[in-house]
Amino acid sequence: VAGKPMLERLLDGLDGVEGLDEIHVVTNSKFAGAFRDWAEGYRGAGAVQILDDGTTDDETKLGAIGDLDLTIRSAGLEDDLLVLAGDNLFSERIAPFAEFGRAKGAPALGVYDVGDLEAIKRYNSIELDKDDRISFFEEKPEQPTSTLTGIALYFYPRSTLRLVGEYLAEGNNPDQPGRLVQWLYPRTPVYAWRVPGQWYDVGSKETLEEADRAFSERG
Repeated sequence: VAGKPMLERLLDGLDGVEGLDEIHVVTNSKFAGAFRDWAEGYRGAGAVQILDDGTTDDETKLGAIGDLDLTIRSAGLEDDLLVLAGDNLFSERIAPFAEFGRAKGAPALGVYDVGDLEAIKRYNSIELDKDDRISFFEEKPEQPTSTLTGIALYFYPRSTLRLVGEYLAEGNNPDQPGRLVQWLYPRTPVYAWRVPGQWYDVGSKETLEEADRAFSERG
């Protein structure tokens, strides 16, 4: 985006995250080689590890939560974990999100007000209590009452990593990472962090072009 690979632009927002020592990028077999070539030249927020999940198409894919579980197990992760979906872009740094999660000592979710009830139907609808703890979460709501949505930006403290495997072991949906939050918040406190500036969901050609224009203007 604007002269930089999209993933690199996304990772720029992690600059300043205290204690960040490794970045794990999960991809399928088709693109693993290209990501490894990119990682060799990356000089950014932390050392990059590319994980090929061994899948080749939609029929064999593990899903976003399945890939998260694979990363935790394959890398032997036993530390706090910040999770970012690759189709996100942010106009502002998101390093404060990690600080927020650590201060809460609990799972945290990045939230953004899209300002449109119809748009919310493509995402999820959430409600918060006075302490910004999630009190309601519904994935793909048919009749949303709020324009605040949770995006694919998550903080999981080390004490909760085991719950990812527990979620999958119960036979729950391994895709759509918000499903994990929907399952998690009645079991343990999950807090919301309001994303500053502009959030871009670059999952379509149109929104990618919009983000490209915005970052080009910023230089």
